[in-house]
Amino acid sequence: MTVVVVGDLVTDVLASLGGPLTTGSDTAAAIRETGGGSAANTACWLARLTDTVLVAVVGDDAAGRARVAELTCRAAVRFAASAPTGTVIVLSTPDERSMVTDRGANALLTAADIDAALPGARHLHLSGYVLFDPRTAAAGRHALARARELGATTSVDAGSAGPLRLLGPDRFLDWVRGTDVLLANLDEAYALVGTTPGVDSEVEPRELAELAAPPGPEELARRLAGYATHAVVKLGADGAVWAGPGIVRVPGEPVTAVDPTGAGDAFAAGLLAAWLSGGTPAESLLAGASLGARAVTTVGARPL
Repeated sequence: MTVVVVGDLVTDVLASLGGPLTTGSDTAAAIRETGGGSAANTACWLARLTDTVLVAVVGDDAAGRARVAELTCRAAVRFAASAPTGTVIVLSTPDERSMVTDRGANALLTAADIDAALPGARHLHLSGYVLFDPRTAAAGRHALARARELGATTSVDAGSAGPLRLLGPDRFLDWVRGTDVLLANLDEAYALVGTTPGVDSEVEPRELAELAAPPGPEELARRLAGYATHAVVKLGADGAVWAGPGIVRVPGEPVTAVDPTGAGDAFAAGLLAAWLSGGTPAESLLAGASLGARAVTTVGARPL
């Protein structure tokens, strides 16, 4: 079983902060350079479980060669002379990470890069970051359409709440409509479908307050399942929810978190490997939660 993962491969400059970030001054941190990129992270976690190919573009530079050499999955990665390898600055605490991104050569991804890797694939997984960038959105949409033409199943990771809002949730949901599995964390799910239902002016005040309450994870998953066959809302330490058909929720695994970077990518890998092997929604969620829990116990976004 071959899974093709399409998206970014970058250098992560990971700063594990020793305390809260002090704006305008200094904050002590342990800083290291590692491989990153949501798609590449998912592919490396998946490669421990099934045959996996990463489709991406890096610069024809030392960083690009280093990022490809350290991959533990198969690589369908193009070296481009016209742009440097992408870089992400990650500011991380045990509970949260923030990122400053330069996609670099990832913005040169084309449909031709994807077409070369898809024949024979059982499944295509697309990182949402490909759709956020107008330079690569067409390639991302092509990847989903071509995979369906070839009889492969598809999944999309929503990627990041900020870019989703900038792109526009309606546009994103229209592009991923019909995907087999759509994954989003809680913030991303709110960005996509978190609006409250319309309110009738004759509704009683108590009922109005209930309608105005933010939807819970189960409701968010149900709404997302209106666009994909299955929808998964990731809840970090609180587990995850699967919708379509029906609703399934599982708890997270209790662990001591060190760095959350790449945890969602690991979760996606565990879930997809289990689901593609015939796992039930509950079994697939638990497999994702297990890999996500393993990811937060180490520094960096990749398996050791």
